[in-house]
Amino acid sequence: MHIILGGTGQVGSATANALLKRGEPVTIITRDADHGSDLKAAGACIAVADIRDVAGLREVFRAGTCAFLLNPPAAPASDTDAEERANVAAIVEALDGSGLEKVVAVSTYGARPGKRCGDLTVLHEFERRLNAQSIPTAINRGAYYMSNWGGMLDVVRGSGKLPSFFPADMALPMVAPEDLGEAAARRLLEPASDTDLRYVEGPEHYTPRDVADAFSEALEMTVEVAAIPREAWEETFIQFGFSEAAAQSYACMTRTVVDGEAEKPEDPERGPTTLRDYIRNVVRAAQ
Repeated sequence: MHIILGGTGQVGSATANALLKRGEPVTIITRDADHGSDLKAAGACIAVADIRDVAGLREVFRAGTCAFLLNPPAAPASDTDAEERANVAAIVEALDGSGLEKVVAVSTYGARPGKRCGDLTVLHEFERRLNAQSIPTAINRGAYYMSNWGGMLDVVRGSGKLPSFFPADMALPMVAPEDLGEAAARRLLEPASDTDLRYVEGPEHYTPRDVADAFSEALEMTVEVAAIPREAWEETFIQFGFSEAAAQSYACMTRTVVDGEAEKPEDPERGPTTLRDYIRNVVRAAQ
């Protein structure tokens, strides 16, 4: 049995679907029994557990042989760093005594030690804690999620502008959630001895201008990049509903990427989903 933590999110559900298509047994962990109905209809079991309930989470893990682990993002209005580090601690504690034979976790390009730099430092802590416990752990670091752009559909449709914290012509490695899910499913099916750190991205790098062009094509309207200047990053995050602490953390993460400090793997695993296909599918799903 494969236990999927974060199974109702985009990457988790993609992992679950990739396993279900192979005929593999899957249990989805969710806080709400009403969530995951599509996955349940596809054959998955649903287990209700709170990520901070260590004993309850461990009990669900005990029903499986392998687990997919994704640290769910905290609400932007909270202190995201503190909340997500507390999640990391609870998840790793729940692994102790679970009897799992292997875990596969999703991290991010540029993960590095430190404090309050968004996913870069939180997920590095996740990696460190997972590698320090006894269950064999495989980690996939994913590139910038295409779904971050997909979430801007309503803004783009309404204004003809694509807000971007990155310069319009800055090329970034990006990846579709379904490709991350497929990569995770394959690793869950590999032997426990498979514990290499791997990187996953799409077929090529893309710029925010490429994203705007993809929206233009899919929406049949002109879309332009509205680049947010560096000095306005924190203020803009706050306008988007982020707490002051979260705004500072996410601005740090943005600076790291824009200043070229994030790692650039030489031989990543490349998923097949192009940016244009991903954006086209997002627009179609919203119609």
